[in-house]
Amino acid sequence: MTTHSRAADPRVIVAFVVTALVWGSTWLVIKGSIGPVPPSWSVTWRFAGAAIGMFALGLVRGDIRPGALVPERAVLLHAALIGISLFCCNFQFVYRAETHLTSGLVAVVFALLLLPNAVFGRIFLGTPVTRGFVLGSVIALGGIVLLMINEYRAAPAGSDVPLGAAMTVGALLCASTGNVLQAASVVRKVPAAMLLAWAFLIGASADFVVAWVLSGPPVFDWSPGYVASVAYLSLIGSVLTFPLYNLLLREMGPGRAAYNGVLVPVVAMLLSTAFEGYRWSAFNVGGAALSLVGLVVALRARNPSR
Repeated sequence: MTTHSRAADPRVIVAFVVTALVWGSTWLVIKGSIGPVPPSWSVTWRFAGAAIGMFALGLVRGDIRPGALVPERAVLLHAALIGISLFCCNFQFVYRAETHLTSGLVAVVFALLLLPNAVFGRIFLGTPVTRGFVLGSVIALGGIVLLMINEYRAAPAGSDVPLGAAMTVGALLCASTGNVLQAASVVRKVPAAMLLAWAFLIGASADFVVAWVLSGPPVFDWSPGYVASVAYLSLIGSVLTFPLYNLLLREMGPGRAAYNGVLVPVVAMLLSTAFEGYRWSAFNVGGAALSLVGLVVALRARNPSR
């Protein structure tokens, strides 16, 4: 079966749409979970729940066997590095960035994840970078600059847009590190559920330490809204979507699956407009358009088979 025919598979279409919609919505839910609970503890509760959910899913599916819960040392080491970079450092920055920027804007900036991915992939994996990819990246960066200028002008009192932007860039670099680590051949020896379950668990453990150091003893809000947001981010935003994205990677290839990253910020910006009162102007319309056009140009320049 060719890549195109696989992409037309109803399972692949459903996985693509569900992943984009869910990940597009998580940015708004993250924003809603920031309040009485410090961001560090919110990140901790999210990935503690995700670890429990992923271990349960792996056991039910048979990807994790009760007698072989712990993978070999090399896989466990990679899971630890992925957990610390992707599920600790990355989200510690993201949750704090959303205290200064709207969720939709953070999602648009985060769609540029493919840029550090390309650089790190070139450095550590030898993946080539085409001229078209560079051109698309420059266009997308121009769009982000416009968005940031507009955000700075419209920011309410108390917002620190440069700090929010810096935190988002920090999150990008940490997430990209986790993505490159997942491309290592050693982690392909185990089912994705096994790798993700341990990465979630180790990431949540690191989050616990960071939260205690930065915010003091554990804090949790038992209000229905907060509990629902943590459950949604843990189970729907993490346990459900990561296996679906793995299906996209297997059936479509990493290049075509990456188009998902273009749709996610569109969903996030629409939800931000509806629920956060995000106001559109010539600056942010042009910036968003340039960013998405740049992403499409960059992705089209990549070899889909890679």
